[in-house]
Amino acid sequence: MAFITAKDLFLGYDSQVIISGLSFTVNKGDYLCIVGENGSGKTTLMKALLHLNPPLKGSIETGDGLRADEIGYLPQQTEVQRDFPATVREIVLSGCQGRLGLRPFYNKEEKKLSEENMALMGISDLAGSCFRELSGGQKQRVLLARALCATRKVLLLDEPVAGLDPVVTRQMYELIAQLNSEGITIIMISHDIEAALRYASHILHIGDSVFFGTREEYFKSEPGKIFINEKGSGDEQDPGRKHPEEKTAEEGGRT
Repeated sequence: MAFITAKDLFLGYDSQVIISGLSFTVNKGDYLCIVGENGSGKTTLMKALLHLNPPLKGSIETGDGLRADEIGYLPQQTEVQRDFPATVREIVLSGCQGRLGLRPFYNKEEKKLSEENMALMGISDLAGSCFRELSGGQKQRVLLARALCATRKVLLLDEPVAGLDPVVTRQMYELIAQLNSEGITIIMISHDIEAALRYASHILHIGDSVFFGTREEYFKSEPGKIFINEKGSGDEQDPGRKHPEEKTAEEGGRT
């Protein structure tokens, strides 16, 4: 059974339907990119996956050992988050809150987990630093470490490179791809169709047209061709990048 199975979803607010009849699956190890124009319902779908807003109709089921509360979330940064007055260690450790139960304090295992995830993200030397004083890329690594404290199964990332410069953007994408190669399932909401075509194993396109399938299938589909053309991707890739269809089987679409 798939990690996540969405069946005939109707999503919206106050009976106003934004997305209708949407079905897709996310299997263990997938890297799913959710793309579409502004207002197409990506945020609405994200809230449904996090069980913050129930579907108007249809269902979202978890399976293959995944519980509904085992989806780590990296939100799009807000001004409040950027100026949060806490240390890196405190923010990363807060990802373990779901493990506390009725305990008022974190235990040694949870503190060790936070230290391991800071090391994994390359931010151990920033543990005592104030979050608000970090660069944009450092802040995203902190929030990613926090999400990893919540789960090592599925990460839901909402525009994880928004506002980052090109060098840090590439580093963040490569870091996410590394986590995926280590077995963590990735669901990423993104406006960056070029990155989706480079990194994702599957694409979910929502909007006037709906598509769900592999990256290769999306590239050949009508919604994919139209959206890629509108975004100017493909002909304007970085010189050092290969077109997704030119990648070898050994590369497997990863960097």
